[in-house]
Amino acid sequence: MNGIDRELTEAVSGLTQGGPSAEVLRALNTRAAKEGLLDVAYAQVDSPLGPLTVVATERGLVRLAYPERPLDQVLTDIAEEISPRVLEAPERLDPIRRELDEYFEGRLRRFNEPVDWSLTRGFFRRVLEATARIAYGEVRTYGEVAASAGSPRAVRAAGNGLGSNPLPVVVPCHRVVRTGGGLGGYTGGIERKEFLLALERR
Repeated sequence: MNGIDRELTEAVSGLTQGGPSAEVLRALNTRAAKEGLLDVAYAQVDSPLGPLTVVATERGLVRLAYPERPLDQVLTDIAEEISPRVLEAPERLDPIRRELDEYFEGRLRRFNEPVDWSLTRGFFRRVLEATARIAYGEVRTYGEVAASAGSPRAVRAAGNGLGSNPLPVVVPCHRVVRTGGGLGGYTGGIERKEFLLALERR
């Protein structure tokens, strides 16, 4: 591990212990970006659903978390599963931040920024990819999503997978409902699901 790697790792570790300071993070971010060693960038975005944590790699958006998921836990998970070279870099997230703003204002019907599926695998990933194809303002049942993912009988597994969606809003699991029209569950709480569906009916 070289010097910048060590500093980045210590910075992420420090987040769970109340530090490092914002100045240290900015300096590390600048240095890491200059040396091409910033693997993961994060920022927080204000929204009608509360502050959202957005995280991206070079491949695209990899995580979007509601405020109930503490920032330090999100970053610790990312450091363990993707890379410890993660720092706050709002400018890297500007495109998705703009799209989220436009979506919540009712001006965007389809997210265009790329998605990094690194936190998903197997049937779970197929379920989320099928969900990502559901058009704005439309809904599908859990059974339909399971069938689209290649396993029509795996309705419960599809529901469990949607419950751990790492990219809510952007991968619209709020558009998946129970057969008969019941809303079902939602990773961000049923009130948020109702809000998002109402937003898309305007």
